[in-house]
Amino acid sequence: MRRLFFSNLYQQLQVLWPIFSAILIVMTGCGVIIGRIEEWRLDEALYFTFVTGLTIGYGDITPKHLSARLLALVIGFSGIVLTGLVAAISVQALNATSKDETDDR
Repeated sequence: MRRLFFSNLYQQLQVLWPIFSAILIVMTGCGVIIGRIEEWRLDEALYFTFVTGLTIGYGDITPKHLSARLLALVIGFSGIVLTGLVAAISVQALNATSKDETDDR
């Protein structure tokens, strides 16, 4: 059953990989721009991007400029969309796995 799930998950990821890529590029691009605006190092900017995008939000690094804050909103909403896509793909793979398993019986 586990093998079927990962097989179905992989199939779903192949279909939606362009969307995942675009979201990750937007998030990373916004993070780099925020890093330039706030004069952060690249590692700090990427750290902020993925902490914000994964909706963890530690708050140890925060943007001060208005334009950087607006870009942080883009990162946050992109992270929510990304999380929703991962959840949807997982549910779809589970449904396909249970369907495949009942068809085999």
